[in-house]
Order: sequence, then C-alpha cells, then structure tokens
Amino acid sequence: MKKAATASVCIVTYNSGSDIERCIQAVLQQTLPAARIVVVDNASTDDTCKIVSGIQEPTVMLVANRVNVGFAAGQNQAIRLTDSDYALVLNPDVELGEDYLARIVDFMEQHPDVGSVTGQLVLASNQDIMDSAGIEMGSTRKAWDLGGGEPASQWEQSRYIFGVSGAASVYRRRMVEDISMDGQFYDESYFAYKEDVDVAWRAQLLGWKSYYLAEAKALHERGWKYEGRRSRKQIPLFLRRHSYQNRIYTIIKNEPASWKMILSIPRLAGLEILQIGYIVVFERGLLRCWSNIFRRLPVLLRQRAALKHRIAERKGKR
Repeated sequence: MKKAATASVCIVTYNSGSDIERCIQAVLQQTLPAARIVVVDNASTDDTCKIVSGIQEPTVMLVANRVNVGFAAGQNQAIRLTDSDYALVLNPDVELGEDYLARIVDFMEQHPDVGSVTGQLVLASNQDIMDSAGIEMGSTRKAWDLGGGEPASQWEQSRYIFGVSGAASVYRRRMVEDISMDGQFYDESYFAYKEDVDVAWRAQLLGWKSYYLAEAKALHERGWKYEGRRSRKQIPLFLRRHSYQNRIYTIIKNEPASWKMILSIPRLAGLEILQIGYIVVFERGLLRCWSNIFRRLPVLLRQRAALKHRIAERKGKR
C-alpha cells in the first residue's frame, strides 16, 4: 500500500501579530493535517512570537531569529526543518480554505511532473477580486501576479502557469532538492521580492511544471497592491531597491542564450534605458542598486553557468 503523502507549512513572520493567529488556526483546521508548522520570525518587535508561543499545538514550531534575514533565507530555514513530501510556503496574512492543502496535494500526487501548485487567492477585503493565480512573465522579463485585481469569477478554470508566488504555494520536496543551488532553494541574496520568480524560472528550465488549481481557495489581506501608482511610494525605498535589483539578478541567472534572446536584446536594452531614465528623474535612490549588481555579477554568472550545465545534462539523458 502506498504511503500517504505528507505536507508541512512554512511561515516567515515580521511584525505579523495582527495576522498570525488567524493564519495558523486556518492551517490547523486543514482536512489534510500538516505534519509540522514552522514559523520563522525575523526579529519582530511586536507580539508575534508571544502569540505563536501561546498556541498549544505540538505541530507548531517557532524559530525566533535575532536579526531580520529576509523572506528567502527565512523560508529556507523553515523548509530545512521539515522532511515531508510537500512544503506549503505561506504568508502570515493568508487564510486558507479548509481543504486548500488536501486539494493541492491530491492533484500533485496524480501529476508527478508538477513541482509547484498555487490556489485561487482573493483579496480578504473584497472576495470578488483576485489577488493572485500565480506568476506570469512577459517578453520584457517583467513578472506579475496573474489575475491580480480582476474579478474572481474569471478565474474558475485551472491551468498550467509560469510559476507560483510565495504567498500560498505548495512545493514538491523532490523539486526543492532538485533545483536548489549552492544549498539554497530560494536565493538568499534576494532579501525580499522576486525570489519566487527566480525559483519558478529555474524550475521551468529544469523541466518542472507549475499549476494553478482554482478549486483551492484562500484569502489574502494584501490590499494596497491594486490601488494604483500612488501605492508604489508607500513601499519603503529599501524594498523597492531589492525588487529592482532582484529582477536584474533573475534575468542574468536564468535567461537562456538563444538566437531569439540575441535578437530581442536591442528592444530589451531600449526599454531598460527608458526605465533608468525614469529612475534618474523620479526614483534616484534606486540607482545604488547597480553597484550591488556589478559587485555580484561574478556569482550570478557562475550560477548561470551551473544552471546551463544542469540543463544540458538533463537533455543528454533523454
């Protein structure tokens, strides 16, 4: 008889006291019980740790970091503390439907080539509006949340997607181990933003599929994202820098060398020059990112070469 699949839940918190108890209680009510719920706290100054410590459940484990190591490193910590077949990477401001985990794991058990799945995330403030159905990437190599801001009624059809976001996504353990580089699943140089895009692209290049399962439902508190351009100024400059530089990191590491890529360089370069012009006028604080990009370039190129080697090896075995 085949062993029943197991799943753990990995949550990274930072001053998440207003959300974390509701998030964990929703996890505890899952029809597929989590083997372990790991909460890695990134040096919160509110009552997050006190709330988590007060949840008297043997499956809940708290790791309190003394410094904020960022989302990517925090999730890597949490994932390493689990040994289940699947890991649900979950934001503390997400409230899962009671069968979210069961539906996704059941689907993945039937589709062994699928390495990651996300469900239908809608805004908690307006449940008729989508938050995310996963990640899409355009020809300009800018990624966005599928369906974000659109009517949820338009996203009732499941489908294969480019990748899953880090808000409420299930990863297959075999894929996590398969695509990790330098011992890291998420690249820990990505303090915040785009680490899920990097993982999605790398996974796809190595032959893993991603899927949006509409039947798995969840609520996400994130409401500011679809309020228009004004909301960008509300994001701290520190985080905007990471978002900008991490996009460049991701392209350098993952963009396959091909004639199509070479032919698209003039257009992409032109768009990048326009963006830099915008930054010079409106967001000069982002220009400091380029010193980080040039400093990290040797590491990025080494990772790119390692990924290219893995892809070639995989193709040679087919």
